[in-house]
Amino acid sequence: MPWYVYMVRCRDGSLYTGITNDLSRRVAAHSNGTGARYTRSRRPVTLVYSRRARDKSSALKTEYRLKQLSRSEKLALTTTSPARRKAARRRAS
Repeated sequence: MPWYVYMVRCRDGSLYTGITNDLSRRVAAHSNGTGARYTRSRRPVTLVYSRRARDKSSALKTEYRLKQLSRSEKLALTTTSPARRKAARRRAS
C-alpha cells in the first residue's frame, strides 16, 4: 500500500504537513473538519504538495524533514519552478 507525504495550505495561509495512505480521503477529511485539530478551524484547505513514499517509515522520516524546513523552503516546494522544487526537495531528503 503506498504512503504519501502531503502539505495543505489553510485558509489563513498556514501550511500543514502530514502523511497518509489515502491522499484524497485525507484531504477531504481536512476540508470537512474531521482531519487534524490544527486544520479544523482553518478550513477550507488546498492540497499544495504531495510525494509518494516507499512505506510508512519513509513517509514519517520525510514528514519530519519537511517540518524542519523554513516557511520559504516549504513554499518553494509548492511553486511551479522545477529548479526551486528540486533544491527544496534535496534539502528535505
